[in-house]
Amino acid sequence: MNTKINIAGVEFKNPVMVASGTFGSGQEYGEFVDLNKLGAVVTKGVADKPWPGNPVPRVAETASGMLNAIGLQNPGIDVFIERDLPFLQKYDTRIIVNVCGHSEEEYLNVVDRLSDQKVDMLEINVSCPNVKEGGIAFGTRPDALYHITSEIKKHAKQPVIMKLSPNVTDITEMARAAESAGADAISLINTITGMKIDINKRKFVLANKTGGLSGPAIKPVAVRMVYQCAQAVKIPIIGMGGIATGEDAIEFMLAGATGVAVGMMNFHDPYSTQKVVDGINKYMQEQKVDDINEIIGAVHE
Repeated sequence: MNTKINIAGVEFKNPVMVASGTFGSGQEYGEFVDLNKLGAVVTKGVADKPWPGNPVPRVAETASGMLNAIGLQNPGIDVFIERDLPFLQKYDTRIIVNVCGHSEEEYLNVVDRLSDQKVDMLEINVSCPNVKEGGIAFGTRPDALYHITSEIKKHAKQPVIMKLSPNVTDITEMARAAESAGADAISLINTITGMKIDINKRKFVLANKTGGLSGPAIKPVAVRMVYQCAQAVKIPIIGMGGIATGEDAIEFMLAGATGVAVGMMNFHDPYSTQKVVDGINKYMQEQKVDDINEIIGAVHE
């Protein structure tokens, strides 16, 4: 039974990864999860300098999900290379570094610093606010996405995954822009913008007012967007958004995803990733699927 997949020339032992921002950089979950059993660890967003993140409170539970407005808090690329990367390199799993920035220069600084590091792929978070464009996220306009993708591709030594935001009118337009700019793969979806109000205090629950909604509540939206993008582009897709079980992962793969990432469920159950791996194996055995690649995009019209 073959569970190996290939994305942009990089082979993964299985399609299960973790979604950026939900697993730290691996150490935080190392005592719960055998990282050797994951297809890849996708790190929390890494910037060229430390980011303090947003004021608290910045996390709130919702029905079948959670809102977060962490603000991509991270210790910066220097600490990541010195502390986090050596830890990950001890394991037999692929390393995908999520890169964030407020400007083209900030992104490229991190990409350049990682060029000589033992990293398998880069995932570019284009949901960051572009300070030079008045705070509009890089990933909400096709022209901005095309530009940042093409510039990163000029510098990157590793294959580049562009992580798409669902907060757009047409997700396929964004997927095509990333592909035409040279992206090696896309990942989707990032969180959906949401809000929660305390009706007794008559106050916003999050200090930031809005936050990113994730968890099982967004899965139907994510599956739909993955399917649409799979019809629109030829590059591989990593699907995410509310994956909690092996069955969820299979649904994304049938819609056209080559790989899948487990996100919010890591907070609910730190063993979620291993359960998803086991669930995929069980499905393959029950359905007599010899090769996981057989089911990618295999939903019947």
